Amino acid sequence: MDIRAHTRKYVEKDNRLAALSYFGTFAVYFISFYLAVSHATTWWIVIPMGMVMGLAAVRLYVLQHDTGHHSLFETRRQNELAGHVLSVFTFAPFEVMKQNHNLHHGFIGNLDHRDTGEIHTMTLREWNEAGFWERLGYRLYRNPLILIPLGALFTYFVRYRWPKNAGQFGVKGVLLHNVAVIVFMTLVYLIAGWTGLLVWFGASYFGGMFGVWLVYLQHNFEDTYWDRRPDLDPQVAALQGSSCLDFGWFFDFMVANITLHDIHHFNARIPSYRLRQCHYAIPEEMGLRRIKFGEAVRAMSLKLWDEDRERLVPFPPSGGTRTAAIPG
Repeated sequence: MDIRAHTRKYVEKDNRLAALSYFGTFAVYFISFYLAVSHATTWWIVIPMGMVMGLAAVRLYVLQHDTGHHSLFETRRQNELAGHVLSVFTFAPFEVMKQNHNLHHGFIGNLDHRDTGEIHTMTLREWNEAGFWERLGYRLYRNPLILIPLGALFTYFVRYRWPKNAGQFGVKGVLLHNVAVIVFMTLVYLIAGWTGLLVWFGASYFGGMFGVWLVYLQHNFEDTYWDRRPDLDPQVAALQGSSCLDFGWFFDFMVANITLHDIHHFNARIPSYRLRQCHYAIPEEMGLRRIKFGEAVRAMSLKLWDEDRERLVPFPPSGGTRTAAIPG
């Protein structure tokens, strides 16, 4: 099978499916928000509704990601308008995040351009040559108990107020975005008071942590792909260096199929609502990797790219320079 030709069959956009995904996700977001606020003193309602709201926020983020690729709605203008609206609820300035993400696609798997990746990865050689403080900083950064909760808090609530490359890709857009966020927060306060703001923050923070976990798993697993030019193969980097998380149909639906990240990187023109169909129409003998939940959990222990063995490995034993045994 020619995978390139196969994926082209799924690039057609459908405004009906796009609108259903877009407005349906907003409906879940606001209904769960209302139920959480109106039952704020009933823990068995506010907690699950806050979690549903947080997951809906993750889905809104994925849909914004699609609009940045102009792959959700049929026209460029429709995608741009939808993306700007979504940005108020995802806390991610649309234009700058779109440009930064396109850079990520352009340099996927490139060891010489790791600054464009969402999660920084050191090589084993760099680790062996690093000093105490650099190692300590990287250990803390890659610790899941720091990376996920503090990473979500910093990224969505602090860093996105002035993302990297903001000066290059749109100062005005970032400033207007921040004003829109303040207006939205003000409306929440005027309608629901401090309870509304607290529920919004709790749900958004939960969604942010869930999102960071997904972002980590998109490119951090044992047999992912990294290389340097001229040996770097962009097609292999897209398919092998990006994951397919096989957690079931409902999980894929819940996160707008961002779990099918290998096919997305191979052809970013495919709308999220066609990704699953496209991926699972490819025969297993084509070699696409599908990561089960247990392997995804073990992937959190992998920290360094071993260029010689061409795989992601754990930290070496304390005081040593050799890799530890691969878990699982």
